[in-house]
Amino acid sequence: MSADLPVSLYTAAQVRELDRRAIEGHGIPGYTLMCRAGAAALDRLRRQWPKARTLAVCCGPGNNGGDGYVLARLALAAGLSVRVVAATDPVRLHGEAARAWQDWQACGQPLSTPDEALEGADVIVDGLLGTGLVRPVEGDMAHLIRCINQAGKPVLALDIPSGLNADTGAVMGGVVAADLTLSFIGLKLGLMTGAGPACRGALFLDGLGVPDSVYQDLPPVARRVLPERPRGFPRRPRDAHKGHFGHVLMIGGGLGMPGAVRLAGEAAARVGAGLVTLATHPDHARLIPQARPELMCHGIQRPGDLEVLLARAGVVAVGPGLGTDDWGRRVWARLKDWTGPMVVDADALNLLAAAPHYREHWILTPHPGEAGRLLGRATAEIQADRPGAATAISGRYGGVCVLKGAGSLIRDASGLSLCDTGNPGMASGGMGDVLTGIIAGLLAQQLPVGGTLGESAALGCWVHGAAADRAARSGERGLLASDLLCHLREVINP
Repeated sequence: MSADLPVSLYTAAQVRELDRRAIEGHGIPGYTLMCRAGAAALDRLRRQWPKARTLAVCCGPGNNGGDGYVLARLALAAGLSVRVVAATDPVRLHGEAARAWQDWQACGQPLSTPDEALEGADVIVDGLLGTGLVRPVEGDMAHLIRCINQAGKPVLALDIPSGLNADTGAVMGGVVAADLTLSFIGLKLGLMTGAGPACRGALFLDGLGVPDSVYQDLPPVARRVLPERPRGFPRRPRDAHKGHFGHVLMIGGGLGMPGAVRLAGEAAARVGAGLVTLATHPDHARLIPQARPELMCHGIQRPGDLEVLLARAGVVAVGPGLGTDDWGRRVWARLKDWTGPMVVDADALNLLAAAPHYREHWILTPHPGEAGRLLGRATAEIQADRPGAATAISGRYGGVCVLKGAGSLIRDASGLSLCDTGNPGMASGGMGDVLTGIIAGLLAQQLPVGGTLGESAALGCWVHGAAADRAARSGERGLLASDLLCHLREVINP
């Protein structure tokens, strides 16, 4: 994700409020903002596709369509061939959108059918639906979206790809698959999570000349995770020893599943935890150290075997490969009395869902399927409103929720954060185990310095994705969770 994008993320309603403030509080006419949007979009289009000579501009019924009419007029004046498709009767337009249509109409150009416009276009401009979409796309609009996607031409989306929910990142019946999206005034949360990253293409923001004072006293709905290097990754004192950097107890690895707990343990060590102990099934306790001797392994036959290990631990992480059989259930039950910081993942989340309880000092790291079990919902419902799901989990179970996926969301008492590092190569087994280890390892070191539990979770998500991005430089397909381990040191060392 580009470092040029802002940290603050907004809902559609908040961006409308920013519009209102700019218009009413700073005297910037609404049509001036629309003209700036059209001009900015045309400039971005010409920089991205400098050889484009023919544009198909698809305009809808609201201000998003108005932006499209402005772009069409400016493109025609610049000598480009422009074909405009009106998705709804322009006579029904009102306000600034109606004025934009009238100015385009004054150019004397006829409207085109979708077939006429899309057939010979070098670039398609999506100005169909903006951020106000509240119900699924259907009928002629859905058909036009399908035509755009099937045309095989580059697509520029104005503000947001049509059919994408600006607040949740959910697809509302159908969505334009854009190659580039230019968002305006405020970056929408839905562009960054759920289906947003898959359908937006390259993402840019133009503030349209709105003054900074417009944004004051309007807290964003979420913030992108951008760690402060000195605070997140301080240099170690020259007289440091392992006791300074914490002791992680990693619990998991039920019968036949040693790999997950080993991945998590090694990740905790690779981000700098001073000591890492694995509590695993007795059958695995002698095997794991042969592959990674730095990990101390103890076979757990019964829950009482954890007592000595818990007394020495600073942070507990539980779940990778734990299983939900009798061994896993008995181990999980013992941890209910642990009062220190804890990271809960995988099968431990499934056991928690079966017998819910509330706790403040833990971090829950579900993927959408596990989140659905925690809330008693289908996975599709979780993906339809990822911010709402993360908030509901944190509210029901306490502590911090890390809802994994494209645009991972971190929800704690202070609000919502979003991590946009990472790539599709991470869609493989074991990635969540590595994240569990990273977060536990950072907690053990009390990183970021002076940070909250939520800040440690957010930093862990960022480190996880940043290591994956480095590991994917040779290709996303075939990326393994263990490929991240050698890159963790590069990411966390200043």
